[in-house]
Amino acid sequence: MNFPFTKYSTIYYIISGLLIVASIVALLVFGLKFGIEFTGGSTLEMQFANERPTNEAILEKLSTLNLGEVIVQPTGEKGVVLRLKGIDETIHQQVVEKVNELSPAQEENFQFIGPSVGQELKNKTLIAIVLALGAITLYIAFAFRKVSRPVSSWVYGITSLIALFHDILIPVGVFAVLGKFYQAEITIPIVAALLTILGFSVHDTIVIFDRIRENILKKGNKSFEETIDWSLTQTAGRSVSTVFTVLLVMAFVFFMGGQTLKYFSLALMIGVAAGAYSSIFIAGPLLVTWHQRSERKRIK
Repeated sequence: MNFPFTKYSTIYYIISGLLIVASIVALLVFGLKFGIEFTGGSTLEMQFANERPTNEAILEKLSTLNLGEVIVQPTGEKGVVLRLKGIDETIHQQVVEKVNELSPAQEENFQFIGPSVGQELKNKTLIAIVLALGAITLYIAFAFRKVSRPVSSWVYGITSLIALFHDILIPVGVFAVLGKFYQAEITIPIVAALLTILGFSVHDTIVIFDRIRENILKKGNKSFEETIDWSLTQTAGRSVSTVFTVLLVMAFVFFMGGQTLKYFSLALMIGVAAGAYSSIFIAGPLLVTWHQRSERKRIK
């Protein structure tokens, strides 16, 4: 028995539309808080021998150095990472001394990235994401070139592209909110998570599209809508099971993996969940909507 997925496509579109609008609003209002890899600046990682001072105590101690905005990020049991504007070696040593006045601490790592390097990396990251989206769309259109009925092969590519934008925009919108209220930054691991989401989502979509192609090529009297429902019914269970296992692992990483992996795993959880939703409830129904619209135009 087939579940009538396409019958409730309007509900799916409304839910996704609300999430996309909320994400866009968050981006426009809050923007993204980029890490120093993209903006330039300095990071200083220190490990305390005794109890770690509070964030407020560290900020108060450093206030006399005129460092501007300083972000204090606890790591592990006794570690701390300071993120601040670009500083020279003299200021670097003064910061270390000030922190040691609070509690004895060992410097673990110091990194400085110039603003020009950060801007170049930001541009390359954007280009990488755009190229990945374009390549995925072209691949799907090529892979389904032999399926020209009742919708053209390029429709599969456009549909998958819409689903991918959906899957990327939602976690990015969440990070815009987290950046505003919890100082969450877009860092290299977050970018890696977004690219992983693209790969995971398109894999799930291709599995469903491939089953649609197989069912279309089979002989039968099913309509296009019934074929989509049939294909989604056959693949939805496996998609949900796969996503559940990924979410389970990422949840363990989120709660047990430490501060450095916290937002990486969170981005993956949001993106993978959004990808599973779009593959089942957006990509397939969009094919039907596209077909119905084309049929109405043809009749007119």
